[in-house]
Amino acid sequence: MAMMPDGRADAQVLRGHDTTAPVDFSADRIEVQDRADRVVVTGNVQVTQAGLTLTAQRLTVAYHDNNGVEIDRLDASGGVVVTRGNERASGSVAIYDLNRKLITMIGNVQLNQGGNRLTGSRLVIDLNTGRSTVDGSATGAPGTSTSPGGRVSGTFKVRQQPGQ
Repeated sequence: MAMMPDGRADAQVLRGHDTTAPVDFSADRIEVQDRADRVVVTGNVQVTQAGLTLTAQRLTVAYHDNNGVEIDRLDASGGVVVTRGNERASGSVAIYDLNRKLITMIGNVQLNQGGNRLTGSRLVIDLNTGRSTVDGSATGAPGTSTSPGGRVSGTFKVRQQPGQ
């Protein structure tokens, strides 16, 4: 993870994630809105895709029917957490655009990778490159907040020398 001069922070996370793998989900309630080409999933939502897990309270799945359902986008809200291995991102709202291979999180964002941690208002994870960017201020969704002073903050683990 690296801090940039413009107040952003960059990190490499979720590198090599297979965005074409099947998406499985479970929840307390699932409502199919066939005419709108979407599914609304609520209550203890859990989504998995190739080792990546997303949890939230509500999820809207946008899809199109191309001789079978193909998912375009996942919109999650309510304590959203995305994990894979020792990488964890959390925020108020998340949008996973499967076509563009981007995950955008807004509101009280925190990114953890091993012993490293970044906090801010908006996180964009590019699953094509594994590059993630945390911003300190964002034009957020309703009910989200920005970080204090519109800045990114972080803690980075320092390699320990033998005998310390």
